[in-house]
Amino acid sequence: MRSSPPVDTFTGFPPEALAFYEGLVADNSKAYWDAHRDVYEECVREPMELLIAELAPEFGAAKVFRPYRDVRFSRDKSPYKTAQAALATEDGRTMGHRYVEIGATGLRLGGGRYHLERDELAKVRRAIDHDLHGRALERIKDELERADIRYVPPDLKTAPRGFPRDHPRIDLLRRRRHAAIAHPEPGPWLHTAEAKDRVVEVWRRVTPLLDWLERHGR
Repeated sequence: MRSSPPVDTFTGFPPEALAFYEGLVADNSKAYWDAHRDVYEECVREPMELLIAELAPEFGAAKVFRPYRDVRFSRDKSPYKTAQAALATEDGRTMGHRYVEIGATGLRLGGGRYHLERDELAKVRRAIDHDLHGRALERIKDELERADIRYVPPDLKTAPRGFPRDHPRIDLLRRRRHAAIAHPEPGPWLHTAEAKDRVVEVWRRVTPLLDWLERHGR
C-alpha cells in the first residue's frame, strides 16, 4: 500500500511502484495483478496521471497507455505490460512525440518517432542525404548523446537501397526509427517532485530532434 495519503499534485513515484513492477516481472499473472491492483492504481497510475497533467501546459496532452498487453498475435501470452508509459504530443505536431515510462528499473524518458511510415522514412532519408539538413541531424544526435540521451541503434546492417555504403551519414541512414532515450539512475529523487524536473529536462532537450522531424518528415 501507499506510504502517504493521496495528493492532487505530483510528488514522485513511491518506492512501491518499482517494487510492484519487480513483482510483476517475476509473476506476470492475473493472480498477482488482482492481489496488487490497489498498488498499481495508487502508486503507478495516479502519479503518472498527475505528472502528465502538470506537464501538459508546456508539452501538450499525453496518453497514458493501458496496462494490458495485446496478446492476440504474440507468442508471449503474458497479460500485463511490465512498465507504465505515457506519450505526449504537442498540438499541431505530427511527426514526433515525447515519452515517459516507469518500471522496475526506474524511469525511461525521451522523444522522437519510432514508427515512420514508408513515405515519411523516404523524406527523412532524403533530408539526411542533403548536406545541410543531414549535418544538422548529426549535430542534434551528438548533443543528445553528450547529455546521456542515447539515439536508438541502427535498424539495418547495411545501406538502404539507393544510398552508398560509404555515405558520410550512413549511420543515420541505416535507421528506420529516429528517437533518443534516457534512463537515469534511480535514486531518492525518483520518489519526490524532482522526478518531474528530470522529465522536463529530457523533454526539452529532445525538442530539436522533434523540430527536425517535423520539418523534414511530413
